[in-house]
Amino acid sequence: MFHDLPVALIPLLALAVLQTAAYPNTFHGPLTQRESLSPRLSLAPESLAGRRRQATNSTSPSNPTSSNGTGAGPGTGTSNETDFLWIIQDTFDYTNFFNEFAFYNSGDPTHGTVTYVNQETAFANNLSYISSENTVIMKGDDTTWLQEGEFRQSVRVSSYAQYNTGLFILDTNQAPWGCGVWPAFWTLGNGYWPTTGEIDIIEGVHDNEHNQVTWHTSPGCTLTPTANFTGSIVLQNNQPNLDCTGSATQPGCGITEWSRASYGPTFDAQGGGVFAMKWDQDGIAVWSFYRVAVPQDVKDGTPNPANWGVPVAVLEPGNCDPLTYFQNHSIIFDITFCGDWAGNSYATSGCPGTCADHLMDPTNFVNASWNINWLKVYRRQTVKGVVSGGISVRENLRPWMLLSLLATLSLLCGWFADM
Repeated sequence: MFHDLPVALIPLLALAVLQTAAYPNTFHGPLTQRESLSPRLSLAPESLAGRRRQATNSTSPSNPTSSNGTGAGPGTGTSNETDFLWIIQDTFDYTNFFNEFAFYNSGDPTHGTVTYVNQETAFANNLSYISSENTVIMKGDDTTWLQEGEFRQSVRVSSYAQYNTGLFILDTNQAPWGCGVWPAFWTLGNGYWPTTGEIDIIEGVHDNEHNQVTWHTSPGCTLTPTANFTGSIVLQNNQPNLDCTGSATQPGCGITEWSRASYGPTFDAQGGGVFAMKWDQDGIAVWSFYRVAVPQDVKDGTPNPANWGVPVAVLEPGNCDPLTYFQNHSIIFDITFCGDWAGNSYATSGCPGTCADHLMDPTNFVNASWNINWLKVYRRQTVKGVVSGGISVRENLRPWMLLSLLATLSLLCGWFADM
C-alpha cells in the first residue's frame, strides 16, 4: 500500500503548490500603502496667511447646471488590481479642538475690517468656547457697538497638523452668514502664497444661497470643463474661468454649488450638514449633504466617496497635478467682514446701506458663527489583491487550500490505520 500513497497525494499537493505560487501574498502580513504620506508638520500656523482673493467681476449662474462630462469622477476605486480604504487619521471635536488649532491674530490678508484676536481674548470675549451641547463655537463679535471706521473682532484658527492628501469631513450645525460677513473653511499650503496651493471648501458672502468651492495655485493648473460635477463654473468677464492661478489680479478657479441650501440661512435652518473634500492622486473633489441626507458610511466612521454620487466640484489631475500644486496644507476656519469680496460686492448684494455702516451695529452679526460637531481627517490605505464581486480572490482561495491539506492528512491517517 505504501507505493500507492505518492500517487494519491500528487494531485492534492500539486493543487496547494500551484495556488501558493499563483498568489504568493495570500498569507502575508500587514497591508501595505501605495503612497507614503508626508509626516504631519508643526510649523507655526501664524505664518500661513493666505489671500483668498476673489475677482469682483466674477459671477456665476444661479440656476443649477450639470457638466457634460461622462467620466466616473475621481476616487471611484474601481481598479481590479488594488482597492483602498479611508482610515481615520485625526479627529477634532469638543475634546481637543482648541488644543489642535492656533489662533491667528495678524492683519487680514483679504483687507477685511476685522481684528483677529488671540486665544485668550477669544475665550474672554465669548468668541470661542465649547457649548453645553459639546459643540465647537467660533464667532464674530455680536455685542459691541463700533465707532465709524472701527474694526469688529473675530476669530481665525489654523491647525497645527499639516497634510499631503486626505479625506476631510466637516459636520457643522451652522456656518456664518449675513450682510457684510465673509466666512470660509479652507486648507492652505505653507510657504509663499499660492505656490503650495489653497482649497476653499466652504466660502460665501452676505446671505448668498450657494456655496462656492475655489482653488488657488501657481500658474499651470486649470479646471477641466468636461469633468463630472453638478456645480457651475464661476464666470469671469462673462466666460467660464478655468485658470486656477492665484494672484493680486487672478481670482483662482471656482465652482458654485447648485443647491440653494449649501450656504446661508437655508443651510442653517435645516440643521446644517456635512461637507467632504477628497484630495489624492485622482484629483480634488468636494461633496455636501443636507442634515437629513448625510451618508450612513459617514455616520458610521467608514466613509467611501465612491458611494456618494457625483461631487459638486472637481479638479481633475489631467490638467492639474494635485500632488504638485498642493502641498503641506493646514486646515483653517475664519470669519472676516467686508474686505475684497464682501466689501466690493456689497453694493449689488441687496444689503442695506454700506458695508462700513452695517458693520457698526452688532445685531447685524448674530448669525456670524461656526457651530461645529466634529472635523475628521482620513488617510488613504491601499489593500492589495485582485477583487471579484467585492470579495478578494485570495480570501476565496484559503478554504480550498485548507481543504487540500485536510484531505492530505486524511489520506495519511487512513494509510497508517491500514498498516
